Amino acid sequence: MGGDRVLIDRFLEMMAAEAGAARNTVAAYRTDLSLASATLGGTLAEADAAAIGRLADGWATLAKSTVARKASALRRFYAFLAEEGLRADDPGSALPRPGTSRPLPRTLSGGDIEAMFAAIDVRIARVPPDRNDLRLSALFELLYGSGLRATELVSLPRGAIVSDRPYLILKGKGGRERMVPLSDRARAAVVRWRAHVPAASPWLFPSGKSHLSRMRLYQVVRALAGEAGIPPDRISPHVLRHAFATHLLEGGADLRALQAMLGHADIATTEIYTHVDASRLVRLVSELHPLIDAGRTRP
Repeated sequence: MGGDRVLIDRFLEMMAAEAGAARNTVAAYRTDLSLASATLGGTLAEADAAAIGRLADGWATLAKSTVARKASALRRFYAFLAEEGLRADDPGSALPRPGTSRPLPRTLSGGDIEAMFAAIDVRIARVPPDRNDLRLSALFELLYGSGLRATELVSLPRGAIVSDRPYLILKGKGGRERMVPLSDRARAAVVRWRAHVPAASPWLFPSGKSHLSRMRLYQVVRALAGEAGIPPDRISPHVLRHAFATHLLEGGADLRALQAMLGHADIATTEIYTHVDASRLVRLVSELHPLIDAGRTRP
């Protein structure tokens, strides 16, 4: 696999430097390409359509989403080789294109969110307040109030949020910058929490020698759900991000604005939330369409 390894490294360097691929994406591509190379005895780079077909046959028992991911990695790899003049052809057309259906995101009702905020209010009303409760309040306000990804949230710098600035500039997946709205409540919660963060800390949510881990964030969010009477297996930091998006759409937010706030590179990723809001759309048509006239009967 020596030759394959060198070319895979070059391809992934391009993905990271030129295409702006996220670290997790690069890692997934490396795994898929390395496994494919091993299956073909280190001849992935020069494989013909027949060899690729045999490789794809070995994916028969895998989920459609997994096959789609593997095929996408190989297609991009072969396109790179062709563009670099390392192959005279692009055999990517021999790879399968399974139809995949994107599952609807799990979300929470307005009542669920209110119950969790009420549980937080009970906590921070204690005298004196526990610093962990103040941290939880800031974390939850930012997760639900701004739709941050878990990694983005736990790695926020100590001074990232300014009390008189209603937005935050973030660098998310692929190094793309976006502006994230900050509510008055969120900024106030951060101010209360930051008073307990050492001034020398580089992180807003420090833990040991680094920042709070995603796993610990997951644990504290689930514990809060349990206190609020919500089954913990229904919730995670990402579910709160989904709730942020879904509730904004229900309130009439523009899909493009939502795409920008969530940091989605492709509007198709944001459009998944329109399916969650279908019942509201049906109600709007039934109640507000100009042809609906409850007082008029057909002749």
